[in-house]
Order: sequence, then structure tokens, then C-alpha cells
Amino acid sequence: MASFSAIQNEGFTVISNSLLRYYPSLKISETEAMLLLQLESFKQEKKFFPSDNNLSERMNLSPIEISQLIQNLIDKDLIELGQKRDGEGRITNFYDLNHLYQKLDTLIDEREESYQDQATFKSSTSTQQSANPIQELVRQFEIEFGRLLSPIEKQEIAAWINIDHYDPEIVKLALREAILAQVYNFKYVDRILLNWQRHGLTTLDQIKNFLQRN
Repeated sequence: MASFSAIQNEGFTVISNSLLRYYPSLKISETEAMLLLQLESFKQEKKFFPSDNNLSERMNLSPIEISQLIQNLIDKDLIELGQKRDGEGRITNFYDLNHLYQKLDTLIDEREESYQDQATFKSSTSTQQSANPIQELVRQFEIEFGRLLSPIEKQEIAAWINIDHYDPEIVKLALREAILAQVYNFKYVDRILLNWQRHGLTTLDQIKNFLQRN
């Protein structure tokens, strides 16, 4: 059995997580993705143009199948067959993976923009909801009553704001007074609001002073 030392002697390949995460978005198969990993592994070993036989030895594929996959990746503009001169001026071939990583960069940028757009939308929606006094009051009543409000109860809250023109903060104060009295119903809250109205109390400060005096 091979020891860990022997495994270490084989070396390690640094693989970009972006390739493992986003290769389905590149419209490539698992086999094509594995071939790209093998090409990257050879590249890190300073073997820039492994033969079909070399690649076949590392995969459960024949050299002919490897050749076809290589052509598929070239057609998909993920790799490119390049040429360069070595130190002695001889022309050598190499597999250029730059197109692959450029496409991955584009995918990552698009995903980040999408996440930012979603976060902006959620933030905007949350702001709009918090800016809606009726929805805010509905949530407040549901929290204090410990249950969901019925459609009729929600309509009553809307009427307080849109028809009676009560300040939402005054409605919250009436709710607080009902909770302090341990009376959990809308009729009691409505009576509190009407009582303040009869006394000519139209501002939050007036009501607070009234409550302190009584």
C-alpha cells in the first residue's frame, strides 16, 4: 500500500474552485471538465502539450476519444492550440487555457451582478414595506395579538389611516394602551381612539400628556 510520503511525491494540483463550481454553465460535460482538469494538471507539471496517449492514461478514454474531446473544447472556444518558440528557437505547441478562465471570470461577474441586483431588490422591497404605515401596523398588531389578522381587521386598520386620518403613531399608542389593559380586540382599540378624538387630542404629545395626567 502506498504511503502518504509516496502520495506527496506525486505532487498536488491547484485547481480553481470556479471551474468546479461553474463548469455546468459552460455547457460542458463532466468528462470534458475532467479533461480540462487534466490539462491544468499537466500544465502545472510544465507539460504544456500532453499527447492524446498521455491524457488517455489518466482517463478511462481511448486516445481517439481524447482527440475528439479536445476538438470539442476548441470548438466551444474554451481552449486554443497555440505555438511558441523554445529557448533554441524551435516551434512548440501548447494548449492555451486562457479562454476558459476568461469565460469563468465573465460568469463570476454576471453572478455577482445578479446577486447584487437581487440584494438591491430585496432591500428596496423591504424599505417600501417598512415605509407603508398600514403594513407596519398590521405587523405590529399581529405581534402583540400573537396571531394573524383577518381581512376585516386589516381593513379596519386601513380605515383608521385612510378614512379617519389617524396618525399611525397614535394608533400604535392606542394598541399599547389596549395591551397594558390586557384587552386584545379591535373594538377596545377603536374606543380608545374615539375617546382621544372626543377630548380634541390630535397629536402624539397631547395624548401622552393626557395619559400622564390621568
